[in-house]
Amino acid sequence: MDFSDSLLDQEAQRLFIHLKKFEYTLEDCKKMAMTTLEIQYLKKKKNVLILAHSYQTPDISFGVADELGDSYGLSIAAKNTNADIILFSSVLFMGETAKIINPNKTVLVPSQAGCSLADSITAEDVRALRKKYPNAGVVAYVNTTAQVKAEVDACCTSSNAHKVVEAMEQEQVIFLPDRLMGENLKKHTTKEIILWDGVCIVHEEFSTADVTAVRKEFPKAEILAHPECDPSVLQKSDFVGSTEQMLHHLDESDSQEFMMITECGLTDRARQEHPEKQIVGTCFLCPYMKELTLKNILKALKNPSPNQIVKIPENIRVRAERSLHEMFALEKKYEKKFGSTNNKWKENFS
Repeated sequence: MDFSDSLLDQEAQRLFIHLKKFEYTLEDCKKMAMTTLEIQYLKKKKNVLILAHSYQTPDISFGVADELGDSYGLSIAAKNTNADIILFSSVLFMGETAKIINPNKTVLVPSQAGCSLADSITAEDVRALRKKYPNAGVVAYVNTTAQVKAEVDACCTSSNAHKVVEAMEQEQVIFLPDRLMGENLKKHTTKEIILWDGVCIVHEEFSTADVTAVRKEFPKAEILAHPECDPSVLQKSDFVGSTEQMLHHLDESDSQEFMMITECGLTDRARQEHPEKQIVGTCFLCPYMKELTLKNILKALKNPSPNQIVKIPENIRVRAERSLHEMFALEKKYEKKFGSTNNKWKENFS
């Protein structure tokens, strides 16, 4: 596709305005301008909504995405759009979640990127656990495949996991697949939590030594941690929450220095949204999320290959959708009894 030199220059300048704070040069932006222009053109021509998870690279997040957020929040945004096509720049299970609740829309994923949590468990594993613990309720974190979601009683997100587990009728709950999040949950419930040995390969990398080092160098910094981290890390943190909860806390806090114990993409987003605040310390990259590129986004928009089009057998999709609806029902049940405002993750870690 041909674009005039004037359009290419304008696009490079637009990109540079957004990306220079991430150390992209104007020359870098000129090199990607042809690709981002073609993506923007195809978005309008085909009526496409591009969703990007907060862990995506800045060229995607601030170059072509229409909305940024966490996996389930973006799926809800997809449900409310008038777009004919949803392109989910994320790992595969997130695209599946969008398709589960948007069965009549075309959902594209630029890459068949996996996830260490989603890849750690299968539908067969869930059925085996049900046989072993016939009286237990089963809750799956949204970081699971559609096939696994179809086998459980309810799903949960990192922001509502405690509410969902507490609202389950059963006193024994199988929590899948994140072992570390499950261990953190145990500190907030009297229920018996049965765990699976899955972990997020990003969040398991953080240690108390990382927190100690930041506190030594930046004593005024607030430490914000994700509940997929080890309990010892949460204990030394100031705030614990999901990606969106961390961003919301950043909005409200008067502090000027923060360490965000999560994937590097979220720190990029925080720096973009709060240039007046300093994000300090280390972060870790998710190799799965970084499989997504402008090049494979463009390929999916121009001529998607079969594996870039999300397809879920209807019998699985319907059952998976039920588990997502049950998540909302349980959350409402909890809030009716205990109220809607809480951040249980940090309690008991002080």
